[in-house]
Amino acid sequence: MSLKLHRAWIVAAITFVTLIAAAAFRSTTSIMFEPLEQEFGWTRSLTSNAIALNLIVYGLTAPFAATLMERFTVRKVAVAALSLVAIGTGLTVVMTEGWQLTLYWGVFVGLGTGCLALVFGSLIANRWFTKRRGLVTGIFSAAYATGQLIFLPLLSTVVMNTGWRASSLVVAAFAAAIIPLFFIGFKNSPEEAGTTPYGGESTEPKGKAAPRTARATFGVLISSSRQPAFWVLAGTFFVCGWTTNGLIGAHFIPAAHDHGMPMGTAAGLLALVGIFDFVGTILSGWLTDRVNPIWLLMFYYGLRGLALFTVPFVLGPTVELPLMFFVIFYGLDWIATVPPTIELCRKYFGLNQSPTVYGWVFASHMVGAAIAASFAGLIREVQGSYFIAWITAAVLCLLAAASVLILKRIKPDLALS
Repeated sequence: MSLKLHRAWIVAAITFVTLIAAAAFRSTTSIMFEPLEQEFGWTRSLTSNAIALNLIVYGLTAPFAATLMERFTVRKVAVAALSLVAIGTGLTVVMTEGWQLTLYWGVFVGLGTGCLALVFGSLIANRWFTKRRGLVTGIFSAAYATGQLIFLPLLSTVVMNTGWRASSLVVAAFAAAIIPLFFIGFKNSPEEAGTTPYGGESTEPKGKAAPRTARATFGVLISSSRQPAFWVLAGTFFVCGWTTNGLIGAHFIPAAHDHGMPMGTAAGLLALVGIFDFVGTILSGWLTDRVNPIWLLMFYYGLRGLALFTVPFVLGPTVELPLMFFVIFYGLDWIATVPPTIELCRKYFGLNQSPTVYGWVFASHMVGAAIAASFAGLIREVQGSYFIAWITAAVLCLLAAASVLILKRIKPDLALS
């Protein structure tokens, strides 16, 4: 007896690979700080601010990406986004001025990766899965980790042996190579493929219809912002972005280099974070199907805060056991917050609008990341150390862990969504 693979898993596989393409660019930024600064004489503030703009554009694009996908189809928007990533990354090889870095990294790649953010994954999970949705969301979230795992060691080696331009071309080529997959095996919805979602048709409350215009997308923000649950989710995800993409993602490698660690070694550690994140995020998705997401978020943010307090004391020129403990733990916790946050968006705002609501929550995540990237760069430039940046992030995590408990007192009201 042969088992036929449900079409949902093919669509999920293409989505996973596409999310990796967005992660590929995210993996290049931290290893390009020093090569760009050395070649062009740019300051750490300039390169940090270019990344900060990328993170802001990335985050603010996310809620509108869901709307664009509802209106113009997922396939068309994803193909356009991959093209922007390829073009923006490729153009960096011919830049000569700081404003060009800001334009290519900040605007072009920011728009492209924003359309390929986890809002894209959330929409696919909602449309194609009624069973294993938490697990699938965890797998999509882990695509970031897989991108790190694949690209950080590769690109750091390319930068050291061939130069930063070659690494930019690798990312551009990879993004372009994924585009044909959307024309070969991707379908926008189960209806288009002549099938049903994996697990059958959903019976859960769907809430109001998904927005199809920019005005309606802002309307979702206005209506959802009337609920305290939105501010809790947006506030805690702000901290998540601050402590992942903005701080560790952008500054771990240069911070480790400040302590005498070679760039290749630091990149390998960040890739190791990716390996454990792959495990931790999928496990978090599995747990989200079984455990109250509120307790998961409290646990994740609390332990992340305690871990960040240790960073200034475990970084050094060599990899010692305390640093390995941090890398393993932080990897398991890296974006484990995503599956429970997406699930709480569904719970409080309904199946239809939750991708857009999550888009606005995700925008808060990336604003937090952008502020952290600039803040940490400024602290490093002014004081010559990242110490205050690490401690600030740790305190924010503990505050997030406490504030998530507010959700225990809030009941979903889908009439307001």
